Amino acid sequence: MEQRQTHTLNAQGRPLGRLAVEVANLLRGRQKGDFASHKDGGDFVTVQNFKRIRFTGKKSEQKKYYRHSGYLGSLKVRTLKKFFDEQPEEVLRKAVYGMMPINKLRARQIKRLKVEL
Repeated sequence: MEQRQTHTLNAQGRPLGRLAVEVANLLRGRQKGDFASHKDGGDFVTVQNFKRIRFTGKKSEQKKYYRHSGYLGSLKVRTLKKFFDEQPEEVLRKAVYGMMPINKLRARQIKRLKVEL
């Protein structure tokens, strides 16, 4: 197994989805020659200047994030703009997490993501 590398990506002016795809592929190790979906051979990823990311279209007002505690009437809804103002690093983490396959490696791989504002 190869040594894990550290990739540093600049998020300034880049769309959220395009950046999240690149981060997810690096965390999984898709760029390596010995890639296998059942092995955890991905690298560390650091994203810089995330406060200057770009949202295309009207996503900042129209995209919504939902939470529910399980109790009746407790559905919480936040827009992307409000969520980004409160927890910007969590916006990228959710986008990358949703692009990774649902398996036991996902939780381990997402821990190698570091976001710098």
